[in-house]
Amino acid sequence: MANISAKDVQALRERTGVGMMKCKEALIATEGDLEKAVTFLREQGLAVAAKKASRIAAEGIISLYNDNNVGVLVEVNSETDFVAKNPTFKEFADGIAKVVAENNPADVAALLDMKFPGSDLTVEDMRKEKILVIGENINIRRFAREEGATFCYSHGNGRIGVLAKFESEGNGDFAVNAKNVCMQIAAMNPAYKSKEDVPAEIVDNEKEILLAQIKNDPKQANKPQQVIEKMINGKISKYYAENVLLEQAFFFDETATVGKTLENAGLKLVSYTRFEKGEGMQKKEDNFAAEVAAMANK
Repeated sequence: MANISAKDVQALRERTGVGMMKCKEALIATEGDLEKAVTFLREQGLAVAAKKASRIAAEGIISLYNDNNVGVLVEVNSETDFVAKNPTFKEFADGIAKVVAENNPADVAALLDMKFPGSDLTVEDMRKEKILVIGENINIRRFAREEGATFCYSHGNGRIGVLAKFESEGNGDFAVNAKNVCMQIAAMNPAYKSKEDVPAEIVDNEKEILLAQIKNDPKQANKPQQVIEKMINGKISKYYAENVLLEQAFFFDETATVGKTLENAGLKLVSYTRFEKGEGMQKKEDNFAAEVAAMANK
């Protein structure tokens, strides 16, 4: 058996980022050949990735890229919030955002086939290597990309990410105004950008519900039709104020709507995307009592 030194192990660790014990095992298996050990670990990474593929990864981070008139959001998932705070995981997510910015892939499948920055590996191969290094399932779930006058905002250490695209007439401080609007989107999670974006069937359904509520209220049911219509229109306006971004009261000046604030700043909001990590995904539910009971019975 080859004599494996601590220096050899450290050299392999620096090349791969894998833990010391796994590096030593790889060197022993390849009789101290560094290049073969690198290949060995990569092959092991493929096996580990396949084994972990069915494990739920609903934690993670929303990574941002905003430079050279390109804005990007990427959601990269891990199994635990602890791993999401790992610098290696964050660097991987940031690298994915850079790939999206520079290559504009059509979808996640196309993204996985692209080269990872500073490496000969594809994004998919790098993902599998990170699974080996970090020890959890990792998935690239989705991304959004815009070109032009863009701004990206991150809230809660990557729990929520917002990407907004504007048309600007150059009035005021673009960065400050754009950030404030993105903060509003992050906090309020509006369902629609403008009243025109609200489907007609949604508005009609709201009106039907309101009309039914009025008819079932003895104090209101006998009011004149024009009064009832005015009441319904008032409540619809309230619906818009709660669910439509441009109709919402602006966080930093509640005397004005977001739409009016943008208009005063010489900005037009073209579009926005809001990602919240794990939204709509099944999450692993930990049962601490059951775990303790299981351990006691071993």
